[in-house]
Amino acid sequence: MNSKELKPIIIAIDGYSSSGKSSMAKALAGKIGYRYVDTGAMYRAVTLLAMRGGLISGNGTVDEAGLVAALADANIDFAVGAEGQRTMLNGEDVEREIRSMEVSANVSTISAIPAVRRDLVERQRIYGEQKGIVMDGRDIGTTVFPGAELKIFVNAPAEVRAERRFKELTAKGETVTYEEVLENVRYRDMIDTTRAESPLRRADDAICLDNSNMTIAEQDAWLIARYEEAARRD
Repeated sequence: MNSKELKPIIIAIDGYSSSGKSSMAKALAGKIGYRYVDTGAMYRAVTLLAMRGGLISGNGTVDEAGLVAALADANIDFAVGAEGQRTMLNGEDVEREIRSMEVSANVSTISAIPAVRRDLVERQRIYGEQKGIVMDGRDIGTTVFPGAELKIFVNAPAEVRAERRFKELTAKGETVTYEEVLENVRYRDMIDTTRAESPLRRADDAICLDNSNMTIAEQDAWLIARYEEAARRD
């Protein structure tokens, strides 16, 4: 293969909540002309589906059978509009609603349900059949695409991630405290790393990225370099 030729590959970006993986994945996909799939948004859409259907009780218990039935008939997709990529649930733009603290408080519980994960993993694998895709989440490099040509695992201290999330939420007009966000980040870390089905962990062949002290420009340049290295391999 000519050293200047870049083959289409699958790029899997996993990491902890609020580590910036969705933003970096979206930016990378735009720069290299790949399709971007936000799997976290897919789980958030399922969480919203459960909340709207009254399938989550006040004590956090989920009607799993009811949710699986509702999910079987649900269409989750993405659309690109004037404001960028939007998450669609049964044809409705739910991008703003799925980013709320209410959804954040329930998404790790919903994501831990084995039947939900199996359903969404199958949907996600369909996206990668033609390669040329950037996908981020918790188990992309370990479960969804264990054979991905490039795997990145993103992390930063919980306090750093909570500060980022707090600024994001307040910029959108949400009324929330930093302490509430930090508690949510730590709770999600616990659920994500201890669930029985596809827990969050670094794939053995994933490249670690601690972006605590990186600028966006530095992070983007680092990712482009890793992509070019992976796409040029024989």
